[in-house]
Amino acid sequence: MSSKRTILVVEDEASICNFITTILHSNGYTAVVAGSASQAKSMISSYCPDLILLDLGLPDMDGLDFLSSIRQWCHTPIIVVSARTHESEKVQALDLGADDYITKPFGISELTARIRTALRHADQVVSSAGVPAARFSAGDLIVDLDRRLVTVAGKEIHFTQIEFKIIALLCQHAGKVLTYDYILKQIWGPYAVNDNQILRVNMANIRRKLEENPASPKYILTELGVGYRMLENQ
Repeated sequence: MSSKRTILVVEDEASICNFITTILHSNGYTAVVAGSASQAKSMISSYCPDLILLDLGLPDMDGLDFLSSIRQWCHTPIIVVSARTHESEKVQALDLGADDYITKPFGISELTARIRTALRHADQVVSSAGVPAARFSAGDLIVDLDRRLVTVAGKEIHFTQIEFKIIALLCQHAGKVLTYDYILKQIWGPYAVNDNQILRVNMANIRRKLEENPASPKYILTELGVGYRMLENQ
């Protein structure tokens, strides 16, 4: 799959949004855009971005309130990009869970450096949280979590961002049954609770690409009525 990271830009001013997305694309990132808090919540669930760039002046909700609400279920790195320069607001944003704070106007080099730092820190946090080795293998399947690369019998298999995140989650808990609800919350957030269909569709696509016989899978096993289990690391 592509190693591109997906960044959600939450910004309602078109000129600034276009400027930021141009920077992201030129630096090898995939950019998706939300112009409001409500749209951003939906897109976090749909796209599972690797990082969020958040403007505080949103049309339907104050950015600090939005930050507080999504931090209850979303652990994605968030960099606030705002024209608000008061120290108290910066402190409040960081206390509410922002990973960094950049004031407008900003330089291209500063923005890209802050993004790299936030992503690197997030990767380090995941590694220190007890996640298994960055390279998972079971039979002919090899999943390189750092390089975001999946191969079967030496052949690279391409997955969407969400498909890879599902595979990575199962690899990190190999041998353990993960319930449908747990996977939904980890990948899509609370807005997809009780919507098993979206998970089944993605799993069908994963198995079609991964398994020699998708109807009789050997890597990702189904525990009927409960969830899915990845074959243990071998």
